[in-house]
Amino acid sequence: MIKLFCGFDPREAIGWHAFTQSVIEKCTEPLSIIPIPGNQNDGSNLFTYSRFLVPELCNWAGWAIFADGADMLLRDDLYKLWSLRDKRFAVQVVKHDYLTKHPIKYIGTELETKNENYPRKNWSSLVLWNCAHLAHWSNREKLGGSDGKFLHRFSWLKDEEIGELPAVWNWLADEYGENPAAKILHWTAGQPGFYHYKNAPHSAEWRESVRNVTRGMD
Repeated sequence: MIKLFCGFDPREAIGWHAFTQSVIEKCTEPLSIIPIPGNQNDGSNLFTYSRFLVPELCNWAGWAIFADGADMLLRDDLYKLWSLRDKRFAVQVVKHDYLTKHPIKYIGTELETKNENYPRKNWSSLVLWNCAHLAHWSNREKLGGSDGKFLHRFSWLKDEEIGELPAVWNWLADEYGENPAAKILHWTAGQPGFYHYKNAPHSAEWRESVRNVTRGMD
């Protein structure tokens, strides 16, 4: 069974439901979808740090996927991502290397904050976790902390312990533009449900997923 942890923030709830709707529609294998909230309060998502608890939540065993979720949309079978698991690595991520076009993110919402550049930016927004890897267990206290630089840069791991996923599995639509081949769309500056981002690349697909969530309601 695929174990999928999705970041949840009530201020972006419709985005979470749009993403999980797309997962249910596209995935061909049994899966468990687990919302992962948090208590981050510095202007960013509540689950900024709690994503790093995934190995502990899995009892340091097996594999799991973490996805930001609230600002994503799946466009292909999640089992294809699951099939990329490679036990040589502690984590597998899309290794983005870019400078943001959006110095402020979540414009016009209570989430609005600076969108600073930093090494390995957005690597942690989609993670294929090898939860049993010894490096996670050895750093378990740090993984439960709030040192953003240490966590989001995967500083507890050696470079060779970080595997690379194809960019299409975490395509930053508002940074890179449209991509018909993208498998996971990610609106990292703000999901299309926020007014300022309503015309973001691929936003029509996001709205279609929202309609699917509410289909049949009066």
